[in-house]
Order: sequence, then structure tokens, then C-alpha cells
Amino acid sequence: MDDAYRELPFPGTDMALKTVHYVKGIEEPAIFNHSMRSYLYGRFLGEQQGLQPDGDYDDELLFLGCLLHDAGLSAEGNGDQRFDIDGADLAARFLTDQGMSAEKVDVVWDAVALHLHYEIAIRKRPEIALVTAGAGYDLGPEGPHTLPADYVHRIHAALPRLHAAAVLYDTIVGQALGKPHKAPPFSMPGELVRQRTRETWPTWEQLMTQPPSWNDYDGYQSKRCE
Repeated sequence: MDDAYRELPFPGTDMALKTVHYVKGIEEPAIFNHSMRSYLYGRFLGEQQGLQPDGDYDDELLFLGCLLHDAGLSAEGNGDQRFDIDGADLAARFLTDQGMSAEKVDVVWDAVALHLHYEIAIRKRPEIALVTAGAGYDLGPEGPHTLPADYVHRIHAALPRLHAAAVLYDTIVGQALGKPHKAPPFSMPGELVRQRTRETWPTWEQLMTQPPSWNDYDGYQSKRCE
């Protein structure tokens, strides 16, 4: 692990070190730093719930999930799906190639794929829930738990923010403008693109009646929404 991180409680397993090297090589520095901080915040939030690393959850899997959760925003991860799913698939390929068991790979896949879906992720096992919690805390530290100021200073000294929220926005939108199907209506990427382009989303009825359709609205008279 880089000397700059040695005072922070990152896992030092071979898999963790290989993944740090891999992700640092494919991601923007701002996104890499965000991913590393997400682990520290996820671990902290877990401790506030009484969850202990490698006691109540697999600390290495939490770290890998955090580190890889935005891998879909890299050039290597930019496929033809939403970036969260592209990232999950890239994470699974990388970890499988490193010899990780299918059972553990599945946990990381779920952690990455669900990190935009807070209400679902927090009901899952800690390795999944804390990825979402940590990533969210790094972008907006809401909630009842406040990190000690000196710890925050140490984290940001080792892992500068580098305009993280702005870089994430531009990267998500940039991918989607190049491949519009990566940002379907009503998804988080879709909403960010709508904010950038000011386009109007289609209504539910418009979506359901564009061809080909089953003509569910032909002759229908609403009884509830008038």
C-alpha cells in the first residue's frame, strides 16, 4: 500500500493490493480517491452500528466493493449498460481472473451493482450495505454519525477530494451523451443527463404507447388519476 495511506486502516491482503494497483491505473484520480474514502467511511458507519471488521463482515470484500464501485466510469469499464452494471461486470471479471471464489465475486458484484439503490442495498449483508453507505457519505455526510475532525483531516490529506462530485457528474454524463442507452429515463444517470441537456422525459403513457405496444391505452378511461 502507498506510504501516504499507511496511517489509515486499509486491508493489506494480496487481493486488496492488486486491486488498488488495478483501479488506480484505470480510474480518474478523483474517482479513485472517492472509492478509497468510501471504504473508510463505510467501515466507520459500520462501527457506529456495532459491526466489527472481520468479525461481523468480511473486511476485504467491503474494501473491494468500495474500490470497484465506480469502475464502470473508467474507459475500460465503459460498456453498453448503465455504469453501475458495467462496473459490476468489470469487477467480477477482474476478481475472477485473480482467482477469487465465485461466492465472493458474487458479493462484490452485488455491492457494485446496487450502490445506486440505497433502499435495497441497506437491507443486504454488511459488505453490500456499507459500500452504498460509505459512497453516499463521501458525497454528502448526512445522518447522525460525525467523523472526528482530525480523522477527516487525515483522510483528505492522504486522499484529496479533487472536486470528486463534479468529476463524477461530468464522467457519468459524458459516458451517457456518447451512449444514450446508458442513461435510461428515470434512472440516476438519466436524471443527470436531463439536467445537463434540459430535455423533457416522456410520460408513462408515452412510453407505454410508443410502437410496438400492446395498445393498453386504447379506449381506456382513467378512474383514479383525474
